[in-house]
Amino acid sequence: MSPPDRLILSWVESPIGPLAIACDEAGVVRGVSFGDGLIKAMRREYPGATLSDGETPAAVTRELAAYFEGDREALDRVPWSLEGAASDGFQPRVWKALADVPAGVTISYGEVAKRAGEPGAAQAAGVALNRNPIPLILACHRVVGADGSLTGFGGGLERKGWLLRHEGALLI
Repeated sequence: MSPPDRLILSWVESPIGPLAIACDEAGVVRGVSFGDGLIKAMRREYPGATLSDGETPAAVTRELAAYFEGDREALDRVPWSLEGAASDGFQPRVWKALADVPAGVTISYGEVAKRAGEPGAAQAAGVALNRNPIPLILACHRVVGADGSLTGFGGGLERKGWLLRHEGALLI
């Protein structure tokens, strides 16, 4: 699949702060950010795409709202794609492995690396997860340290803890 020609940027309010969203013209999510890093990530992953402001597609808004209202599986219904992204090699394999981790479940960086075909590459998996262009949707908050500790999340550890508690994965 070729990269999108145009990405539409928008904002969605959430209990964990505003989310910046990038969608292609078909309404498929290509980027999510908890702050101001969306444009940089979209220029890295889709360097030829034109970026313009617009509205978040209704289907995306509806499923995000359902997720934050307690429907743990709602993120699975958000249309997303990383097809045509500039990343290659180990990084997309890490993202693919992450896509198989259900809500309410955590996985270690080492296990993600193993599932991506590189046992022993936990640190490299962490780097790949840090470059995940669709955090929350491709739920890197579900990846924890080998001892179960909350580590390494671009949205901040407070958000990571909130998301895991929200999904019922963290009992505090």
